[in-house]
Amino acid sequence: MRRIAVTGIGAVAPGEPGRERFWDRMVEGRPATRGVTLFDASQMRSRVAAECDFDPIACGLTPQEVRRNDRFGQFALVASAEALDDAGLGRDDLDGERTGVCLGSAVGATMRLEEEYVAVSDGGRHWEVDGSYAGPFMYPVFVPSSIVSEVAVKFGANGPASLVSTGCTSGIDAVGQGARMIADGEADVVIAGGTESPISPISYACFDAIRATTPANDRPAEASRPFDADRQGFVMGEGCAVLVLEDLDRARARGAHVYCTVAGYASRANAYHMTGLHPDGVELAEAVARAMDEARVDPGDIGYVNAHGSGTVQNDRHETGAYKRALGPAAYDVPVSSIKSMIGHSLGAIGALETAACALAIDRGVLPPTANLTTPDPECDLDYIPGEAREARVGHVLSAGSGFGGFQSAVVLSRT
Repeated sequence: MRRIAVTGIGAVAPGEPGRERFWDRMVEGRPATRGVTLFDASQMRSRVAAECDFDPIACGLTPQEVRRNDRFGQFALVASAEALDDAGLGRDDLDGERTGVCLGSAVGATMRLEEEYVAVSDGGRHWEVDGSYAGPFMYPVFVPSSIVSEVAVKFGANGPASLVSTGCTSGIDAVGQGARMIADGEADVVIAGGTESPISPISYACFDAIRATTPANDRPAEASRPFDADRQGFVMGEGCAVLVLEDLDRARARGAHVYCTVAGYASRANAYHMTGLHPDGVELAEAVARAMDEARVDPGDIGYVNAHGSGTVQNDRHETGAYKRALGPAAYDVPVSSIKSMIGHSLGAIGALETAACALAIDRGVLPPTANLTTPDPECDLDYIPGEAREARVGHVLSAGSGFGGFQSAVVLSRT
């Protein structure tokens, strides 16, 4: 079986863009949450978010690319460029026919869609909209897979291309499916990751209405509190991470730096409820077990777990139960943390950002902390690395995610 290496990482994360700034924030345990600035959230119950300080032109995009793409698409183009540069792969270095693209997004071009609807409906006043006021790029706005085409065209990737939209596991599923493109021999290199820009009135209001997001507006930096007894809901985030996946033998032959390998991946659906979770975490536990089986590792081999850790009571307890079920007694020995405590929950992008954090943790020997964990929930009794990062050289790392619709996914990354 072909082994799949991670040879490049690019990130546009809350705070300043770029892989190194993202990693510095993780190591420092420094939350990026603040009051919402991307729209007027004064009428919302929750008014905090983890936003990216993003200037697309300063990040290398052309005015034409900015005009053509929603913010989530701009993130993907910038992160893909950084990842390929990190991998030492320019357009001329890629065999287009053997290069694929696999990206994840849960809500697509929600910001541009809302802007267009406001224009064609005269601010929502008219049921019958006037299409003559629509912008010239409505098709790519309505079709999220257009961003896959944008990335493929920009970097000359003529191989397999797909968009994965499985709710909040979209990013991790895109990495897993991208790895399988290589394992199955369909490609030698895959640009894989997730991207999302959901901090717009319509997306934000949906989560606000079901009281899933935190009302801790008076202390934004402390609002995201995974596994903490005082948590009040998750913090909406945005961003993108892209990984360059490559056949390991090919990467070694060209002398590439290898962060780690994608050793195992699995996904399950709970077939239970659109937003609810079984309290015993059986489906997530099954995804974890299957990913470990594919990676050929035992529970005691896992050196770190990057948790979904959204900061809702339901998820945190469900996830804790899943790790106990999948890892057995080893669950109490393995360090676990949630980087959502620092960068919020960016829906379809977060799984890719978490996978990128895992790859960097393996490569650099540091495990990110769970920020704001000061009063542990007694029902969440694992080692959640509270407060400060921990130095540790680990051989195998697990990252897991849960998504609306009942999606449960897990990926195992391993040191080469």
